[in-house]
Amino acid sequence: QVRLVESGGGLVQPGGSLRLSCTTSGVNFKINTLAWYRQGPGKERELVANVTGGGSTNYANSVKGRFAISRDYPRNTAFLQMNRLEREDTDVYYCHTRDYGRDWWGQGTQVTVSS
Repeated sequence: QVRLVESGGGLVQPGGSLRLSCTTSGVNFKINTLAWYRQGPGKERELVANVTGGGSTNYANSVKGRFAISRDYPRNTAFLQMNRLEREDTDVYYCHTRDYGRDWWGQGTQVTVSS
């Protein structure tokens, strides 16, 4: 059974940091690309960052230099370290991978940046 479970969201002040985790099961974690997306009310879901099975990374321009994606192979877990958070980063963040010919999503974790 495929599962992607996000955690680590919450309320943080502008300039603060959060670390999101995505624990996976039932997928080919070692070779799949893992990605983080985000979506706010009335907005389309957008790619934040992804990391390939080989460790290559890609970031949205809006988060370059502030966010870092990584993966822990023994734990089948991907991370998104978010630093210097801005109010505009407030969204629900989703973990994603593609396997067995389809897309898989986690349930999402809310990130709220507010003073």
